[in-house]
Amino acid sequence: MKKDYLKMEVINHHAAGIDVGSKTHLVSVGQNLNEDVREFGVFSEDHDKLIKWLKERKIETIAMESTGSYWQTLFFAIQCAGFEVILVNGKQTKTIFGKTDVKDSRWIQKLHSLGLLHGSFLPSEHVAKFRVLNRHRTWLTQETSKLNNKMQKALRLMNLRLDVVLSDIMGQSGKAIVEAIIQGERSGDVLASLANSRIRKTKQEIVASLQGQWSEELLYELTDCYSLHKEFEAKILSCDQQIEKILHSLTSTNQNPERKLSKKKRSKNQISFDLIKLSYLYFGVDLFAIEGVSYNTVMTLISEVGTDLKKFESDKQFVKWLRLAPDNRISGGKVLSSRTPKGKNNLAIALRNAANTIDNRKEGQLYSFFKRIAYKKGRGAAITATARKLAVIIWNMYTKQQEYKPMDETQYLEKVRQKTIKNIQLKIKRLGLSINELHSNLEFS
Repeated sequence: MKKDYLKMEVINHHAAGIDVGSKTHLVSVGQNLNEDVREFGVFSEDHDKLIKWLKERKIETIAMESTGSYWQTLFFAIQCAGFEVILVNGKQTKTIFGKTDVKDSRWIQKLHSLGLLHGSFLPSEHVAKFRVLNRHRTWLTQETSKLNNKMQKALRLMNLRLDVVLSDIMGQSGKAIVEAIIQGERSGDVLASLANSRIRKTKQEIVASLQGQWSEELLYELTDCYSLHKEFEAKILSCDQQIEKILHSLTSTNQNPERKLSKKKRSKNQISFDLIKLSYLYFGVDLFAIEGVSYNTVMTLISEVGTDLKKFESDKQFVKWLRLAPDNRISGGKVLSSRTPKGKNNLAIALRNAANTIDNRKEGQLYSFFKRIAYKKGRGAAITATARKLAVIIWNMYTKQQEYKPMDETQYLEKVRQKTIKNIQLKIKRLGLSINELHSNLEFS
């Protein structure tokens, strides 16, 4: 008797799968090992050969799997050649049999033919350009901080405790004193006189902090680091100008720039231009009105997602992409795990940092929400939950073009109270309790 096996319908009849590597790319257009799988190099001429071979095999749609940045040049080359291309997450293509590059490419091709793969989120061209510059600026800022720490260590090893009397040795007063030291000044009184009068420490304390043991080697290190620090600051300013230029080209002139916008204090290393106004022109809403949202939060939002927020069909889809939503694993009707997935999404990190500052506000809807979650589940869970809430607020503000109108604390607490009452009513209904039973139990207690 012939057995009937379950067959899956082929959705994409002209599909290919590519396993992207650092030195070679394995391309599969079918399941025949000798005829349908070929290996190509990573140079531009190899890309041309790959595209030519795909056209000869009448391929229309392609799925690629890759890690790192190896996929980008090949992806855009194939896309420009007219193919439909999707980049898939490695979790979708995990195999249960022995792993090799050839098997991987064939497996990707098979899954794509059956329509079992979906593409990852990829930003638009203008967002990708902005992302490159913002990430480069972040790197410059991090290197500047490292140089700051290195100079602070050199001073400390000479027992020049400038870090005790100044909150930032690379502030206005700190720079003036360090420059004087580099130029050869050793008198504590002269160096202390360069400090700004607004500094809380007295002149005597500053003089005492500048009495140390001068070391030729450490002074050389200090001079070198300070020179590099100035160069990096100039590079950051130049990068800001490039970012502002791109943002100006993307902003809409239809918005009202004269509208009264929120004011946020700009801290050190923040963007140097008027991001509050430009972000309003770019998104059409005032994101700085949200508690906790800073210059870094908005900069990261523009560079990681930008106006592609509309690509996410719902706020739930958006927070799932950010990995801020619980990943509920259910079996037999029982929740086995509801932990938030791990990941390094730059926007999620920025939102977490914004959520972490909510606790310092001492009032407002988000503050009350943060404290309620922190009381129940701890500060870590509160940061994640508040970051998720911030993401939902941002998605709704942009996609619906609605300004942020938070409830006051009294309204929020009343909403929580009503929700608690509703939950109690559901529990009573689920347990089948009557009013008389409840009264008798209350009298007994």
